[in-house]
Amino acid sequence: MENLRKMQVFEPAYRYIDDGKEHGILSPFEPGTRVLPAGYQVDPRFLPIPVDIVFEKDVAVTLRDGVTIYVDVFRPVGTEKVPVIIAWSPYGKSGGTAPRTTVLYDMLGLKNSMLSGLAKFEGPDPAYWCAKGYAVCNPDARGVAHSGGDISMIGRQEGRDCHDLIEWLAVQDWCNSKVAMSGTSYLAFSQWFTAAEQPPHLAAINPWEGLSDAYRDLSMRGGMPDLNFTKRLQVNHVGNGKREDVYEEALRYPLVNNEIWEDKIVKFDKITVPAFVVASYSNTLHTAGTFRAWRRMASTEKWLRIHNIQEWPDYYEEANKEDLLRFFDHFLKDIENGWETTPRVRYSLHDFQGGDRVNLPADQFPPKEVSNQKFYLDGRIRNLLPTVPANEIAVTYDTESEHGLASFGIRFDKETVMVGYPKAHLWVEAKGSDDMDLFFMVQKLDRFGNHLQQFVIPNQGSMMQDFSERGASVLRYKGANGRLRVSARHLDEKLTTDEVPAYTFDRVEKLQPGEIVEIELDLFPMGMIFYPGEQLRFVISSRNDLGAIMPGTPGFVPQNKGLHIIHTGGSHPSYLQLPVKSI
Repeated sequence: MENLRKMQVFEPAYRYIDDGKEHGILSPFEPGTRVLPAGYQVDPRFLPIPVDIVFEKDVAVTLRDGVTIYVDVFRPVGTEKVPVIIAWSPYGKSGGTAPRTTVLYDMLGLKNSMLSGLAKFEGPDPAYWCAKGYAVCNPDARGVAHSGGDISMIGRQEGRDCHDLIEWLAVQDWCNSKVAMSGTSYLAFSQWFTAAEQPPHLAAINPWEGLSDAYRDLSMRGGMPDLNFTKRLQVNHVGNGKREDVYEEALRYPLVNNEIWEDKIVKFDKITVPAFVVASYSNTLHTAGTFRAWRRMASTEKWLRIHNIQEWPDYYEEANKEDLLRFFDHFLKDIENGWETTPRVRYSLHDFQGGDRVNLPADQFPPKEVSNQKFYLDGRIRNLLPTVPANEIAVTYDTESEHGLASFGIRFDKETVMVGYPKAHLWVEAKGSDDMDLFFMVQKLDRFGNHLQQFVIPNQGSMMQDFSERGASVLRYKGANGRLRVSARHLDEKLTTDEVPAYTFDRVEKLQPGEIVEIELDLFPMGMIFYPGEQLRFVISSRNDLGAIMPGTPGFVPQNKGLHIIHTGGSHPSYLQLPVKSI
């Protein structure tokens, strides 16, 4: 830890404005306890609460190193001891009513009136959970707002701090000694780090889409320094102390083999707590990390649900809250409600035309009926074939031209379902450069060759069309994607499987003139239905066609030069491996 601290970069935190507006209506520091009566509304825009709620505001909690953080606790009125759910993130504990939240929801077509305004951004709503016999704890993490210390971003410090909060909550006289965590995005990936610290009173976790490796999922995806969203996240680091500058750390430490990144990669083998994990195929920030954590976590009692929309509307949908309630009732209240018979996996299939299939049961992911089949690239006819083309054909594109890409396709003559992990195995060469930034897409085309896409949010209007035409990739699903800087191609032999390649990212292997190299490409998991006449298109591109993750954030711009050459057939049998489900 001492060496880590020497390597970390800290800058002054952004100023916390305690005016009851910028960071939410309840942001002023007002320690005390009061009862919010049934029907109370924090503001007319929000849902009235259905029951009386005890609101303990700005409660001081002392961490193991003596730092004091402040939390808000919402709990049912009465003497019955209840379990508590934590929403851990650096976003302010009153942020559910902050303009940055309400304006964002309005833009996405979500109704602010679906929540009470007492919920932390991306967290469980006390209005719902208190009515079901649970408390909710919204903390301001270390260094945030009025909490003491310096702000750490993603890693073991947050895990240790939340461990201490869990153990403090468990012994409060209103608590039944069982604590859980829930929430999406940052509130999801903080759960991986906390569970790995193994706090004794953590009874269950519910990570609802969240990265699990800050290097691979956030800052250096595919070995490329894609740091714009990292910088955007740090804007939330407001307080009186300092904030960790992960953007600057990524510039200083571009390879993974150091204490900075070791601290920001979850220790999956340490996660043993019951877990209900929720994922999607479409979230370009969270998908890879959520599936990685699901595969590698040590928990024997773990469930996975893969949905077909964006995480926020999915998290607050009534049926999904009731589903989560059954999980928590089982593990936090010892209620025999049949949760253990819930399929270990429930997955979805996109058809991009309004016929998505959801909540399909399976014992595992991918389902056991799936077989991985190789489809070989044919550079002459640009098709994907079941056998290796006899003739070796090289496909070349100019990275500095308007059309710096190459694609290959297959048309299906019968209904075909693909669900699982696609990957590509290619032989590539660069001319005029010693490196290649490659971007990949597995797209679905209709029978006329049109690229099918799907909005995963309610707003599908002209403005959202504009935002997501070349960006806002988490809001509009365009197909399974991947990326790789070829100099970062070295595989991690311990973690790589036939389905999912894993890279060490601990070295740079530049290309020599005329050198043809073999690469394995990690693509996001997929669930797609292809009807007769429809096509699958595999795209290899020199450009980041997906663009940025969210509106207002610049996308990564690669520095490709010269020609990219994709070798196919003969002694260079490049292929796309697809998870085909038998019907």
